[in-house]
Amino acid sequence: MRPGTCRILALALLLCGSAHAQLRLPSLGNTLSPIARSPLLQRVEPVVDTVLAPVDLAAARLNEVAERARDHRRELDRDPRGELIVRAELLAQPSSPAARDALLAAGFMPLREDALAGLDEALLVLKAPAGVALADALARARAIDPDGAYDFHHVYGSSGSVGAGAVPASSAVAPAGATAVPAGDGVLQLGLIDSGVDVRHPALRRASIRTHGCADGGHPAAHGTAVASLMVGETDAFRSALPRATLYAADVYCDAPTGGSVEAIARELAWMAQMHVAVVNISLVGPPDQILQRLVARAIGQGMLIVAAVGNDGPAAPPLYPASWPGVVGVGAVDGQLRLLPEGARGPQVMFVAPGADMAAAGAGTRAFVPVRGTSFAAPLVAGLLAMDYQRPRPQGGGAAVASLASVAHDLPRPAPRDGIGRGLVAEGLRTAPDAVELARAR
Repeated sequence: MRPGTCRILALALLLCGSAHAQLRLPSLGNTLSPIARSPLLQRVEPVVDTVLAPVDLAAARLNEVAERARDHRRELDRDPRGELIVRAELLAQPSSPAARDALLAAGFMPLREDALAGLDEALLVLKAPAGVALADALARARAIDPDGAYDFHHVYGSSGSVGAGAVPASSAVAPAGATAVPAGDGVLQLGLIDSGVDVRHPALRRASIRTHGCADGGHPAAHGTAVASLMVGETDAFRSALPRATLYAADVYCDAPTGGSVEAIARELAWMAQMHVAVVNISLVGPPDQILQRLVARAIGQGMLIVAAVGNDGPAAPPLYPASWPGVVGVGAVDGQLRLLPEGARGPQVMFVAPGADMAAAGAGTRAFVPVRGTSFAAPLVAGLLAMDYQRPRPQGGGAAVASLASVAHDLPRPAPRDGIGRGLVAEGLRTAPDAVELARAR
C-alpha cells in the first residue's frame, strides 16, 4: 500500500482576490474511485475538473480514512476519533518485566515484538483480551501499567498530491543492502521515511540510494519518488536540495494494506539510528500517538534531526504529527508566488516554509517529471539544507544547523501570519517549475 494514489478533491478557495485553485487531499492508498485506483502508483492521475464549495479539509481527510478502512475491513479499522488503525492491535512499551507479566495475566496476548536496536527500545504488539473492545482494552492496559506507553496501532498517510491534478488553475508559473557511510569523509547523507523510491528515474541516477523496509523487494511509489528527488535528485534541468548525496530511503508502505503503520515507522527510525543518519525527512501525517511520540523523542535525544511536513488539513485544523511534537522541524509550504498554501497547517509547529506548489518532481515509473503540491514537498527541501551543516548525530547537535538555516530565512513578500511561516522562508531557489522539465502525460 502506498500513499500516492489519491482521489482528487477539487474545491474553490479564494486566493488573493478572485483567483481559485483546485486542491487535493493527502493520498491514502487505493481506497478511492475506480478511476483513481485502477492505475499503478507509477501512473499520473488525470485532472478532475470539478469545483466544489469550500469544505473542512480535516473532515475530508477523515472521510478518506473511513473509505480506506472500508476497503480493507480485515486489516484496518478506526479509533474513536476516526483515525486509521490496524484492526484488533494495540502497541505497547511496558514499563518493566513485571508490568508485562501483569498484562499477560490480564488476558493480553503478544502478537509480535520488535527489538528497535538503534533506539535501544522495544515495541510489543498486543491483542486485546477475549471479548474486550479495543478501546476498553487500551484503557485497561494503561490502568495496569500507568508508567508504560500504550496506544492504538495508528496508520499514517502522506501530506501532498502527485500528478496532473496537483497543479492549481491559478499557478503562476531491487532493494540494496545498507552500510553506514561515515560522516566527515566527504560523502553527504540524509534519510527518508516514506513510500518506495524509483531508483531508476534519471533524476536519481547520480545519487547513491540505500533502500530498506520491504522484505519482498522494491515497491517504487509516486510520493516517495517525488520526495526523494527533491532531496538528492539532479538532471540538467532539475536540481534538488542536496544533489548526488547518499540517501537512506526507508519504505514503510511496501504495498501492504497496513502501510504507514507506527510499527513500520518505528522500525525505520531505528534503522536510521543504526546507520547514523543525522537528518531524516518524514513527509507523513497522522494523529498523536504515545508510542511514536516516545520513539521520535528517543531519536531526537540521540541527535537525529527529524524534519516533517505539517500537513494539509487547513489553517484551523488540529495539529498533525510527527511535525507537531517537540524537537521536530515542522515545515509548511508556499506556492510559486510565495503565498502560503491555503490548505497548509498553521501553528507553533511551523518552523520554516519552503516551496510546495507550482513545482515539479520525479515521477515514479516514468523518465519524466510530475507536478506536485503540498507540505510533503516543502519538507524535503528543508531537510536537504539542514543536512549540509549537520552530518554526525550528537545530542543537542542539530540546534546549530537549525539556527544557521534560520539566519538566512526571510519573510514572505506579502504580509503573512507568523504562525504560518515560523522562522521564515527558505529554499525558494530550489523550485523547478513544471514548464522547465518534461512532464509525464496522464494515461
